[in-house]
Formats: sequence, C-alpha cells, structure tokens
Amino acid sequence: MSYCPSRFQTVRRPSLEVKIGAVGVGGSNPIRIQSMTTSDTQDVAATVRQSIALAEVGCEIVRVTAPNIAAAKCLRDIRAQFSAAGFSHIPLVADIHFLPSAAMEAVEHVEKIRVNPGNYADKKRFNVREYSDAEYESELQRLHDAFSPLVRRCRELGRAMRIGTNHGSLSDRIMNRYGDSPLGMVESALEFLRIAEAHDYRQIVLSMKASNPKVMIQAYRLLVARMAQENMHYPLHLGVTEAGDGEDGRIKSAIGIGSLLLDGLGDTIRVSLTEDSVYEIPVAQAIAAKAMSLWQGGMAAPGTDAIDPYHFARRPTAPLPLADQVVAGGDQPPRVIVRTSLAGLASLPPADRRNPLKDTPAEGLLLPIDTAADLARLRASVTPLPAGHFLVLELAPGLEPAAVRPALTGLRPRTVLLRAFGAGETDALRTWAEVARDTDGVLACAVSAASVPTLAPVLQALDPARLLFTWDGGQYPDSGGANHAVGAYRALAEALRALGSHAPLWIRNTTRTAVRAETTFLSKLLESSILTGALLCDGLGDLVSIETEADLVRATKLSYNVLQGAGARISKTEYVACPSCGRTLFDLQSTTQRIREKTGHLKGVKLAIMGCIVNGPGEMADADFGYVGGAPGRINLYVGKECVQYNIPQAEADERLIALIKEHGKWTEPEAPVSA
Repeated sequence: MSYCPSRFQTVRRPSLEVKIGAVGVGGSNPIRIQSMTTSDTQDVAATVRQSIALAEVGCEIVRVTAPNIAAAKCLRDIRAQFSAAGFSHIPLVADIHFLPSAAMEAVEHVEKIRVNPGNYADKKRFNVREYSDAEYESELQRLHDAFSPLVRRCRELGRAMRIGTNHGSLSDRIMNRYGDSPLGMVESALEFLRIAEAHDYRQIVLSMKASNPKVMIQAYRLLVARMAQENMHYPLHLGVTEAGDGEDGRIKSAIGIGSLLLDGLGDTIRVSLTEDSVYEIPVAQAIAAKAMSLWQGGMAAPGTDAIDPYHFARRPTAPLPLADQVVAGGDQPPRVIVRTSLAGLASLPPADRRNPLKDTPAEGLLLPIDTAADLARLRASVTPLPAGHFLVLELAPGLEPAAVRPALTGLRPRTVLLRAFGAGETDALRTWAEVARDTDGVLACAVSAASVPTLAPVLQALDPARLLFTWDGGQYPDSGGANHAVGAYRALAEALRALGSHAPLWIRNTTRTAVRAETTFLSKLLESSILTGALLCDGLGDLVSIETEADLVRATKLSYNVLQGAGARISKTEYVACPSCGRTLFDLQSTTQRIREKTGHLKGVKLAIMGCIVNGPGEMADADFGYVGGAPGRINLYVGKECVQYNIPQAEADERLIALIKEHGKWTEPEAPVSA
C-alpha cells in the first residue's frame, strides 16, 4: 500500500480499517464524527444522558474521560445503560492520560482506549536535562514494560486504541531531545506505535493535536511521511485542541481539519469547542461533507510545489504600496478587501467607509464595474474616501480600455484593476497593464496556473511594482490540474515561482471557490476558513477577501477572524480555551465568557483558559498568560509556561489574572462607550 500526496488534488490517503466496535474507521469508510461528554464520569446518569444526546444528533463515536480507577469502573454501567437505551451500535472510548491502572480497568468495558503518550507512564515534570543514549533506551524499555499489558489486553478483547499525542503534553524526555515541536509529537507517537506492533497489535488510530493550526497541520503531515517510511498505514483522527468557542473555535477547527482533509489525510474528526458537545457535531458534519465531495480514488497526479509542508515559511513577495501606510506583500500582514457595490458605497457615511469595524478596517473596497456609466458614478461616489484605503475595480469582460482610462485618470485613492486573463490573451494583458500604468494604478491579474506560461512574455516585461495575482476562479477550463480552490492557488503560486515573479497573491473567497456553496453563514465561515486558512498556513496570501458574505461589517469581521485563526494577523485578544470534559475543575463556558468580557479589549494578548493541567502548561507555551484549574475551586495562574501563582480561590482568580497582566505591562484600560 503506497500513497503519493497531492498538493493540487484531494486523493484520499489509503489506510487500514480499524474496527471500533461495529464502526469502521479508515479504509473505505466515510469520515467518522466523534465528540466527548463533559460530565463527571462517576455521575453515570448524566454521562449516559450526554452520550444519548450526542448520538441523537449524529455523533458516531462517543468519548468519556476516565481519570482514575473509580471513573473507569463506572464505564461498565455507562456502557450497559447506553446500550439499553438503543445505542449499542455507538462505540464508547475511554480517555486515559496518567494512569495505566485506569486504562486496564476501562478496557474491560468499552470499545476503544485513548492514551496520550506524553502522559501515559512517562515523566512530565518540566525538567531540563540531557539524556544519554543509554538513559534514553532505558526509558524506552520502561515504557515498553508499562504499556505492553494494555496492548496485550486490547488484542485479547478486540478493542481499538487511539495513540493521541497533544502538543501541550509532551514528556520531559521527548521535550529535551526533540523540543516542543511537530517532530517531537511524531516521535512520541511512534515510540508507542512500535511497542504495539511488537505485540502484533494494529487496531490503532493516531492523532497529533495542537491549539495552533500550523503546528497541528505540520505534525500530521510529518506523521504520515514517517509512517510511510516504516510501511505503516494507520488511520488518522483529526482535531484542533483548545480551539475555543463561537466563531473563533469554528474557524480554527476548519483551518486545521479542513486543510488536512483537502490533502487527503483524515479518517475521523472531532471539532473541539468550549460549548455543549452537541454543537460540535453539525460543524464536524459540514466539514466532512465538504471534504468527501472532493475525494478521488487512485493515485494523485504527479506534480509538486516548492512549499515545505513540514515547516512554515511565508512566500517571499515584493512590497506593493496600495494606499497611505497600506502595503501588500513584503513583511506586511495580509490586507483585507471587502466587496460592496456602488450603491452600497454611496450609502455609507464617511466614517463607515474608513472604518467598517472600529479596530479592524477593511483596507480595500471591491466594486464591480460593468459599464462606462458605472465609472462615472464611481467618480462621484469615491471623492470622500479618506487616506489609508484603496479601491479594487472588477472590470467586466466587455469593458473597453478607452472608456476606462479617462474615467480613472486622477482618481484617488489608488485603484487596483481586476481582470481575468485566459491562456494566450497577451494583447489584452498588455493593454490593461498600460491602463494601470497611465492611471497610477495596479493590475490584478486573475489567471490560472495553466495560463501563466502562455502569458509569460508579457508578464515578465511588466512593472512588478504595479502587479498582483489571484486565481481566475475557474472561469477558464484549465485550472492547472487542481480539483479544488486550495489546489488551484497552490498551482498558481508554483507557476509564479517558475516565472520568477514575487508579486503579491490575493486569496478570493467567492461562489466559484466554494466546495459546497450553501447560503448559511456557517457554510460561508467554513468555506472561507478552509480556503484562506489552508493557504495562509502554507505561507501563501498577501491579500484576502470573503465575497460570499454580503454584509460589509460581517464580511470584514470574518476576514480578520480567519486571519487571526491562521496566526497571520492579530487584531484582537487571542483565547486558547479547552473543551469541557469530565476532568474540568470549573465551568469552562461561563468562565471563558466572563474572562472574555473583562479582557477582550487587549489587542494582541494571548490568554489560555484550561480546565485542568493535562494539556494546560504545554498548550500555553505561546500564550502570554494562563488560567488553569489546579484543584476543585482553585486556580493556578501562569505567565507563559511558568506557574507563578498556585491554589488561588476561584472567586479571586479573575482579578488576580488582571493584576498579573498589569504587572507585565500588557494591560490597557477599555475605552468608555460613546454616548448617543
């Protein structure tokens, strides 16, 4: 069994089928949807109720935490009552972290065991030390001895297992040798996988979760490459851990999960939200449906690009001035463009044109221009626009350059002319480039990867300071061998590299780029997150626009939220918040909302809100401050990875967190509301 990943097509990676009870994962099975109960596992009735609620909304695999032997013993009654309620076909998974003894009890009652290599029988005390090769091998032997009884019992009972590595809970041994890295995550899982294979046990699913989508994407890609080297073909469980709640949590999950599914990677998914678990299911179902509609069988078409899939590096681009203090490309963050109309532009008061959202302005306004009359109306409408903005005019194919040139002469702010060019349209390209030059504008060429070589003689002669590119959205038949928009943009970026062009690249979210163009806001959010987020995590994209959302403010907000979710541009407070589970020591939903209300004005500050210490310190590695459950009713506060205050009464913890932020110079007072 071999697999050649494609950067341009969605060809599913072949994998072994793993049976979790009656449910098959991997192989030819569809993407399986799973979630987790949030109740105390020892409250059997509540856990059964939550399991039933999840099953009724389409959850195919239900996970329950088993933090100790007492909780693991409760799984017997939970399984029996869940089956008696008519859900014997829905498998249960015991989530194990620290205690092999809890795993050995749980395996007797449920269809699958999840173990975290960083916690299970390994040391995690955040000690810094050097391991000699002999010491390292000694630790591996100790792990072999501790893990083998569970492997043998799973094989005897026909149970499945997930080896689930979390970025936030790598062991000291792994951290000291490999660092807090995707490579460390992969090596941690492979150690346990080799132990399982030594016992001829292969009913295994693997996961590489992180709260940072870039890290998560890189770790899964690296895992697949390393498994292929060792002739391993285990199915993958995908998820972005600690994604948060609301729009932000859905965006982060769609970026990480959707990017990998478009690479053909992934067999079962969980969308982890800091909300009631039933709300995770429709999001996961929508992401899975979009991916499965693109899946192709067989081998991927040959073809690679220059992007390193295992390490992030932004595509090098030349800076392109577009307005006062607004530059696209270079070392500047991606710029936001929103689509409106001439009527919509004229109806906006000047303040809204400058700043549709107070702290997140749309820097570019995209207007469709169909006729010469539209150009006349444009001149009358655009005069009040202040500095700091640029216009993008989408020119209809029938517009003649002779009509456009005089209408744009002397127009301010600077104007970008957007036009599609098919293969061989060199004369049109040359003419419109002259129009852009004569009107002090920029030409945005909408092209496919296949058309770039035929346009190369003209493109190479154009002034690079007046040029940017976007994909033509499939207006022309050949999209460079891609079967989805992410692949088409990757192919275009590779064609531009071959051309020697460092012009900025504009990611457009339109109905043409959508996989499944439903009209719900959730669908628009997922589509834009997968397309824009996947490309940004690949290092592609200098301008973005979400044109499927008609509302100017909503489209602007969504654009900035996607940029923040991909780590490409920070415009507000960042929250890393874990989903609730039976280990959680406080109410995560209300706590997260309460802290958000008090700190949501701290632009650029990253806060982690964790229910317990399982993943807390690790996932807070790149957070500024952490709020972590240390014991019932008690909170530990962190600065980065260091715990600086222990066992604070929860009633005092919010104010102590604010004081800590002030102490480190990252607090600003919220602005007073403007009176009517």
